[in-house]
Amino acid sequence: MLHMKPEFTIGVEEEYLLVDKETRALVVDPPESLIGECEELCGEQVTTEFLRSQVEIGTKVCTNVQDAREDLQRLRRIIIDVAARHGLAPIAASTHPFSRWTEQKHTPKERYDSLTAEMQGAARRLMICGMHVHVGINDDGLRIDLMNQLSYFLPHLLALSCSSPFWEGRDTGLKSYRLTVFDALPRTGLPERFQSFAEYQRHVDILVNAGMIKDSTKIWWDVRPSERFPTLETRIMDVCTRIDDAIAMVAMLVCILRMLYRLRLENQRWRIYTPMLIYENRWRAMRYSFDEGLIDFAKGELVPFDQLLLDILSMTAEDAAALDCETEIAHVHDIMSRGTSAHRQLKSYELARASGQSREDALKAVVDTLISDTAEGV
Repeated sequence: MLHMKPEFTIGVEEEYLLVDKETRALVVDPPESLIGECEELCGEQVTTEFLRSQVEIGTKVCTNVQDAREDLQRLRRIIIDVAARHGLAPIAASTHPFSRWTEQKHTPKERYDSLTAEMQGAARRLMICGMHVHVGINDDGLRIDLMNQLSYFLPHLLALSCSSPFWEGRDTGLKSYRLTVFDALPRTGLPERFQSFAEYQRHVDILVNAGMIKDSTKIWWDVRPSERFPTLETRIMDVCTRIDDAIAMVAMLVCILRMLYRLRLENQRWRIYTPMLIYENRWRAMRYSFDEGLIDFAKGELVPFDQLLLDILSMTAEDAAALDCETEIAHVHDIMSRGTSAHRQLKSYELARASGQSREDALKAVVDTLISDTAEGV
């Protein structure tokens, strides 16, 4: 079947938590003027999120990874500067180290009001942030085909982006606690498998016609065909605290998708594995990040993550060259050597405690690290 050649354009959405610079806690009721100022400078590229203590930004449609970096830097800088004028700061982390969801207020918007009314406690706990990456794939059928194959790599992307080890003042023991919160909602987790876009649409229509959802924007899978844009939207990743890490993840994702498309042109494809197996790797990425390895399903054994990463980089080397993002994707080696945001948060806490700081002050030190890292490179 003929299909349109993908453009592999890029759009990045990031959600930030707003903290009070003095208390380091989430600001429960930020000034209304803050979002107004951001909108004046960013236009429709900034919006409120579910909680009043959150803000979301979205880049323009970018033709390459370098354009995505430039726009993401600009938007982060604006949020940082505007927040600072109000004594606040954004942190690009998927959970806050110690603030409690019971103390937050959700944004008064029809969409969020209906979400809370329907989901109740499962929605009220959504004190979490993520990074969503859209990759332009104009052909509907190709989007479904690549979504089916991309599922295998979702745990690998999560493992390199973890930024949510703390929840309400406790070390959860997980590097990405965010997904344990988000997975309480329906229509989350790994995507279903479909033979065609028409089959996907038939399933969506059943839920729409039954009155369960208004449209497919209420399907919150780890990767999904976008309802609003001709893109494949990957949603599994925690928001990366450092912008270099975020861009590395963007580069890795778009290179994997181009590699899968290239295989298709050669009458090949990535093997489709059952959700049962992929969920096992997804859990391992949530629990350990890259510390304890993932399962290589072809070998049927646990393999160190650095070995798996080298395999992915080797398979996508041609694609990184074609997309001119070899430098950006190579930054994943720095993530491996330095650690994800989750690793840095835990280390910051341990160092503070070792120096004699109280548990409360050590958690504030973690917030200070997050504020600094969010602004680095911006």
